[in-house]
Amino acid sequence: MSWIITLIVGGIIGWLASVVMKTNAQMGPLANIIVGIIGSMLGFWVAGAAGMTAGSTMMGYLISVLGAVLLIIILKGLKVLK
Repeated sequence: MSWIITLIVGGIIGWLASVVMKTNAQMGPLANIIVGIIGSMLGFWVAGAAGMTAGSTMMGYLISVLGAVLLIIILKGLKVLK
């Protein structure tokens, strides 16, 4: 059951990041899920390297969305997304 929740939350996080970065039209549901999950891991890795922790659930979601935004920036830099 937890993997279903992971897919749903990953999709929402990826969708929010794609809306912020204005790449929503290019990305489908599968891309949103992948960007949301990998971006969340990236966000928590960067936050941990900076010495930050998610003290609350909302802070965790914010770190996840910012990580997904960072992943989209990286993908745009590599010309994977326009």
